[in-house]
Amino acid sequence: MGADEDRLKAMKFEHPEYIPISIGLLPATWMKHRERLDALVKRHPVIFGQGQPQRRDYDAVRQATYRQGRHVDAWGCVWSNIRAGMEAIVTGHPVPTREAVRTLKPPGEDIGLPHGFMYLRLLDLRGFEEMMVDFAEEPPELQMLIDIVLEYNLRQVERLLAGRTAPEIIHFGDDLGMQTLLPIGPEKWRRYLKPCYAALYGRARRAGHWVYMHSDGHFWEIIGDLIECGVNVINPQVRANGLDNLARVCKGKVCVDLDLDRQMFPFCTPGDIDAHVRQAVETLGSPAGGLWLKAECGPDVPLANIEAICTALERYRGHFRT
Repeated sequence: MGADEDRLKAMKFEHPEYIPISIGLLPATWMKHRERLDALVKRHPVIFGQGQPQRRDYDAVRQATYRQGRHVDAWGCVWSNIRAGMEAIVTGHPVPTREAVRTLKPPGEDIGLPHGFMYLRLLDLRGFEEMMVDFAEEPPELQMLIDIVLEYNLRQVERLLAGRTAPEIIHFGDDLGMQTLLPIGPEKWRRYLKPCYAALYGRARRAGHWVYMHSDGHFWEIIGDLIECGVNVINPQVRANGLDNLARVCKGKVCVDLDLDRQMFPFCTPGDIDAHVRQAVETLGSPAGGLWLKAECGPDVPLANIEAICTALERYRGHFRT
């Protein structure tokens, strides 16, 4: 059984041979560790694949928001980046007032559904504080802005699905939470934002595809709602949500692609990492499936700990093999 088949079987609770595993390495991580990281990657073909390039540009940055400097996106949001290889943040918001919402026009070009396509797009357009006040006061411009972004995103979903006949896992990413709580309460999220995700994900599901949703931050209270919206695989951060909370709302109900504790990786020991991965597998995993595991490593993670993550993932991916 191959890795792709294991992913499908785990997603559908059809007894995969192995727990699917993956590791993401930020561009800044390649910039720092260079040849030593390349050697590590080649030692772990189960995770990174066999076909690694003979020569690699360690300073390559392909995504605009990971480049140092300023970048203006199609909506007019200004992204600022002080370190190449790390993600930028939005520092210029093109819709600073409610009056500006009334004249906002979506981009004429089709840019697809980048990370932060719905909820974060609202924050990027208005700014965090202004958007929070809008959710608190609920002026008519709040729904106007949501409708503008949703209509644009629905067009992008139609373009994304055009010509796809075989079932695929369609990936979406939108950070819904903060470190320890939702930025808006669950009831307001359900009133204003749940219908958006239901419309977008429902379109993909009706076309015969599966929906994968990434979200950073604390959002476990609304995972059940996201399942109702059509999510098949949810990608939460373990530290922000807690293993026990995730087990309570996810286990047996939706496949979890668990984002292991990236806030721990720079500071812990290899033994801590092994224990962390084992606990995640024992808490969320089962012989039937329902669990993928992933780790993201930034430049602050020591090479020894990246090696330990690889070793632990390889060790515990077969935890439920009979």
